[in-house]
Amino acid sequence: MSIDLSITWFAIIVFATLMYIVMDGFDLGIGILFPFNKDATERDMMVNTVAPVWDGNETWLVLGGASLFGAFPLAYAVIIDALAIPLTVMLIGLIFRGVAFEFRFKATPAHRPFWDKSFIVGSIVATFCQGVTVGAVINGFQVTGRAYSGPAFGWLAPFPLFCGIGLVIAYALLGCTWLIMKTEHGLQGKMSALAARLLIALLAVVAIISIWTPLAHPAIAQRWFSLPNLFYLLPVPLLVLASALGIIHAIKRRAHYSPFLLTLLLIFLGFAGLGISIWPTIIPPEISIWQAAAPRQSQAFMLVGALLIIPVILIYTFWSYYVFRGKVTPDQGYH
Repeated sequence: MSIDLSITWFAIIVFATLMYIVMDGFDLGIGILFPFNKDATERDMMVNTVAPVWDGNETWLVLGGASLFGAFPLAYAVIIDALAIPLTVMLIGLIFRGVAFEFRFKATPAHRPFWDKSFIVGSIVATFCQGVTVGAVINGFQVTGRAYSGPAFGWLAPFPLFCGIGLVIAYALLGCTWLIMKTEHGLQGKMSALAARLLIALLAVVAIISIWTPLAHPAIAQRWFSLPNLFYLLPVPLLVLASALGIIHAIKRRAHYSPFLLTLLLIFLGFAGLGISIWPTIIPPEISIWQAAAPRQSQAFMLVGALLIIPVILIYTFWSYYVFRGKVTPDQGYH
């Protein structure tokens, strides 16, 4: 029995995207949280929690984009054409945030506020544009033949913009619970208090999106609410509620690790819910992964490289997080 390489590559892209959302999400979240903490020493601690690993996290973004280009060139062409503006702005935001990450520790006291603001703006802009991209994909694209034929500003619609705001909140919660895990004393207490408010905001966003998408897209409503799908998919919203209650309970008992781990589960469930809504299309509403796929020979050739490089990335990622495990204290410098 031959392997369906389109499904294999779709799984690789989903895995890379989820790894990026999780791993770059919490360090983007730290930039989003900067306005909530004006203390210079604590800001340095916030950055130091991700300083040794942040640049490696973006490896997954490169892997996901390259995999989409090679395995599903039609999807890549349509998405790049339709979302050229938000994707370009996202890259500019990531560049600004990356430069600010390094320069704020080397800047003079007079210049540091500029780099702090660049770190905040770059983090928020990059995250918002990623959310807009997700929302635009769910909304779907107008395709004629093998080219995008919709408006240049089709992404500038209420649903994608709302998804952008929602992802900013999600990354902020992810960053907040990461800091609960990596810090202690005053900063940990501040993040614990903030995490509860961010969780409520995120649950409100999830609820609105969960209502909005079925109302706007009958196919998604059919996917979730027809029988027997309703019973099969019911565990997803139930696990979302259970995760949220677990986070609240963990914050109240001053747990260190479980708020972050449960937030990861919450993010995964949200990502899974979006995937369930559009499967098996890769260019909603009509083009499936098989219609957008590259020739089988190309996918097979790329898969050899992927099977070599992905374990290396995973080993490097695990090792870097293992080496820099534990709490970060005020006396630790920038790595």
